[in-house]
Amino acid sequence: MLCEECQKRPATVHYTKVVNNKKTEYHLCEQCARDKGELDLSFGFDPGFSIHNLLAGLLDMAQPQPEKVTSSSNKCPNCGLSYAQFSQNGRLGCGDCYAAFKSQLEPLLRRIQGTSVHSGKVPERQGGALRLERQISKLSRELEQAVEREEYEQAAKLRDQIRALRRRLPKSEGGGE
Repeated sequence: MLCEECQKRPATVHYTKVVNNKKTEYHLCEQCARDKGELDLSFGFDPGFSIHNLLAGLLDMAQPQPEKVTSSSNKCPNCGLSYAQFSQNGRLGCGDCYAAFKSQLEPLLRRIQGTSVHSGKVPERQGGALRLERQISKLSRELEQAVEREEYEQAAKLRDQIRALRRRLPKSEGGGE
């Protein structure tokens, strides 16, 4: 798409203005956008933006008492990264940082993604056995709860479902009884 103004250069700046409920879309090259005063880097995309800056900003919001965060116990025992350093750059130093900063990270993760537990996605072609194992695990927890509540008929149904699913597992993964 060419710039609507000069019709020479490719349009790289796309923006929409809404004035009095009237929507107008513009497609300009960077030079024409600058000339018209429509390219304002304080608004729109900041080339210095990074996901780490975003995460660091969220960390600042999540920790209203920074004086509590700077204690020596809030350092990773493996890499020595402090929570204050993590909140500045948004990057953990190593895998042990997750355990070292667990109490601070859990509320942040819950706010960002709704949960602090990663369940992941299962590839459609290769995930059949994994999906079955997850379903068996879920049914096993339900079975334990049903037994605790002394709902033995429900527990028997769950047991039968678990057995049927285990038969569907490939032999190398514990299928069959």
